[in-house]
Amino acid sequence: MKTSAAVASTVALPAAVKPAHRTADFVTLTKPRLNFLVLITTLAGMYIAAPQGVPLALLVHALVGTALVAGGAAALNQAWEHQTDSLMRRTRLRPIPGGRLRVVDGTWFGTLLTSVGLIELTWKVNPLAAAVAAATVVSYVFVYTPLKRRTSLATLVGAVPGALPPVIGWAAATGTISLPAIVLFGIVFLWQMPHFLAIAWLYRDDYRAAGIPLLPVTEPDGRRTGQQALLYAAALWPVSLLPAIVHIAGAPYSVVAAVLGLGLIALSALFARDRTTRTARRLFLYSIIYLPLLWGALVADRVWL
Repeated sequence: MKTSAAVASTVALPAAVKPAHRTADFVTLTKPRLNFLVLITTLAGMYIAAPQGVPLALLVHALVGTALVAGGAAALNQAWEHQTDSLMRRTRLRPIPGGRLRVVDGTWFGTLLTSVGLIELTWKVNPLAAAVAAATVVSYVFVYTPLKRRTSLATLVGAVPGALPPVIGWAAATGTISLPAIVLFGIVFLWQMPHFLAIAWLYRDDYRAAGIPLLPVTEPDGRRTGQQALLYAAALWPVSLLPAIVHIAGAPYSVVAAVLGLGLIALSALFARDRTTRTARRLFLYSIIYLPLLWGALVADRVWL
């Protein structure tokens, strides 16, 4: 017997769905807020790689191509996960589980955006930037997405595509991937772990209902969730200081990174000790502030380096 979500994915859409609403739903499939963060980190990667600037045409094509690829990957992810999304309160009203779009709509739309984005990056930027963007799609859609239903290690895997946008920017600006680009990747990769673990704890009931075996679901006491949040926050602290070592930042950035990192460690420690909604939310909110401040300090320091 089909679930309501499965039925919604196969039947025709109601005639009452207006074209304007369908357009808004297609935009929603691209996860605009997340895509904006992708573009900010891509732009930061470009600027840190080439503080003297890049040609305007290259900048525009790099950002547009990256936005298309990221939006397409998000749409494909939602098409793949429509059944689990229908079981969680915070995702059940998304366009596909909500019955406003079909799975096939999300699939062709995501495929189209991704293909056009990769072509644009290859043709108008460079093949290396396109290859990194392609790796982002493959790791996010075809590795991370199916693993979410199988193992809590999917969180670690999912941090890989999330950390690649600054590498896309670096490759777009320089045509290479050097040690500083890997440092930028490491910062974003490690930052995602306490951020995602806090989210997983806050929405653990949703993930449990959907059968997604994240760490707070498989180990309900949250001890390892808190320990891992603290471990990754502690690992992030020295990595966040490496930009000065690889000569893309100076002392002002290092001071900001050190202070921000200590704050993240402190809040992670509080969460590890008292695994409550309050401590998880404080860690989550601080992590949202942490990354823009860190990137802002790095870009600003690059101006006077």
